Amino acid sequence: MEVQNLIESFSEFKDVKNIDRETMMNILEDVFKTVLAKKYEEQGNFDVIINVDKGDLEIWKNREVVEDGEVENPIAQISLSDALKIEDDYEIGEEVSEQVSFESEFGRRQVLSIRQHLMARISDQHRDELMKRYEARKGELIHGEVYQIWRNEILLQDDEGNDLSLPKSEQIPKDYFKKGESVRAVIKDVNLRNNKANIVLSRIAPEFIERLFEQEVPEVFDGIITIKNVVREPGERAKVAVESYDDRIDPVGACVGMKGSRIHGIVRELKNENIDVVNYTENNQLLITRALSPAKITSVSLDEEKKKASVYMDADQVSLAIGRGGYNINLAGKLTGYEIDVYRDEEVFEDDVAIEEFKDEIEEWVISEFKKIGCDTAKSVLEIGAEDLVSRTDLEIETVEEVLRIFNSEFED
Repeated sequence: MEVQNLIESFSEFKDVKNIDRETMMNILEDVFKTVLAKKYEEQGNFDVIINVDKGDLEIWKNREVVEDGEVENPIAQISLSDALKIEDDYEIGEEVSEQVSFESEFGRRQVLSIRQHLMARISDQHRDELMKRYEARKGELIHGEVYQIWRNEILLQDDEGNDLSLPKSEQIPKDYFKKGESVRAVIKDVNLRNNKANIVLSRIAPEFIERLFEQEVPEVFDGIITIKNVVREPGERAKVAVESYDDRIDPVGACVGMKGSRIHGIVRELKNENIDVVNYTENNQLLITRALSPAKITSVSLDEEKKKASVYMDADQVSLAIGRGGYNINLAGKLTGYEIDVYRDEEVFEDDVAIEEFKDEIEEWVISEFKKIGCDTAKSVLEIGAEDLVSRTDLEIETVEEVLRIFNSEFED
């Protein structure tokens, strides 16, 4: 029987899509009613009763009894004389219910239409449920298996076979995956793409590091140690501020582990990204000092109104404070919320000259380029050398050589 095959096929489809029985029944009834409403130009009143387990379908047409000759809508009304042929006790205003044969109401073309409607509705239901479920899991760590690798995106599947997207922009620069490989990432976003659920994952989000710490450090998972802030330059360096609610537990030591045993797995997952774990404090001067590690700081001066920090240190500590590519000082600023400027202790360079003194010979934008890499005196620039200055700034070699000539002539005099 056509109707039984139709219902059985969608009962199986329901199991594949993990849709509960009640929702499946509602979808079936709604689709049949919609098709019936389209079948008749005049509005009718139908009841659809479906037993998915037995594969039964009953369609009942309900019509109101009206006086003979007053039938305006034969789909919704029946004359009294015709109603009395069905049962001899009907009265005007009552409702007559008649069971309609499925075969008489629906031809093969309409059965195909019903099948298409059901597939679309069940797919939409599954999509909406999937999006709702993953929306509630934003920020969670998830495993997925790589099954498709494209230039700008990697497609993964979760344990239920749902598609997950890991865009190139959300991958660590050193990431390289093979088909069938298991990948860890956090759920970043859930949206629609081509009318399908698009679950976007990320391996560069700060939450990714947080979830990894929760997996590797029991004290973080239990809430004894909390992660106050995470900033990172994916694939290069990250800084994590942690705080312990138990005075007996050193949060930094617990996160790093004996000989780095706990943090080693996280670093390996992040493709050897350097991770500085910082003991959080509400003392901003102390927090800035810790954030600029491994550089040793002499003193810190804060401008709370402008959220700026002037940090003083020995000359040999400046390069450590800035770090390769400026990552250390930039991340320290993001971690603490201050714009950090680095200065050398004046005692170290009594015979040195601040580069601002050369504004009449050197353009200000050139001076700014030197300041960006922590060079605020003539000697600090001369110590680096021409090639390194070119690689660390946006200056041309001719400009650098001219500046070095001016500085050298100053000390020769």
